[in-house]
Amino acid sequence: MTTIHAKGISRRGWLRWAVILGAAAALPGRLWAAVARPEAAFGATALDEALAAMGATPQVHDGIQFTTPDIAENGAVVPIRVEVDSEALPNVSKVSLLVEMNPNPLAASFDIPPGTEVYIETRVKVAQTCRLYAVAEADGQLYMQSRETKVTLGGCGG
Repeated sequence: MTTIHAKGISRRGWLRWAVILGAAAALPGRLWAAVARPEAAFGATALDEALAAMGATPQVHDGIQFTTPDIAENGAVVPIRVEVDSEALPNVSKVSLLVEMNPNPLAASFDIPPGTEVYIETRVKVAQTCRLYAVAEADGQLYMQSRETKVTLGGCGG
């Protein structure tokens, strides 16, 4: 039990309440992540399965600027950039990154708040030379761009 002294609550009481409030604050974030994470898409082992779990087959759209290196000397850290022209493709609510030949093709998924300009820079792991896909969801439809990235072994660049 918490003891209350003339000066207020004891240190143990404060610690107990801090732990309880910290756990309560962390719980909704974990629950939200479990609900929002597309388990079927992240668990898919083939590109077609991942796209099917995301919804429909995406259409190519020129409003998505997808940048990857032509040659990646280290497949463990391949830099990518995704920009979406909000005039050509408005109301983007989600951007997903897929790597065709990875054991699990869906590498990342980003929820985009309304009214936000879409600009994403990150690094993904690419197992071998293949196509990388940027898929944007806008107004319930899926749109994409893709690029091929060659992964070299031993960092020889060729």
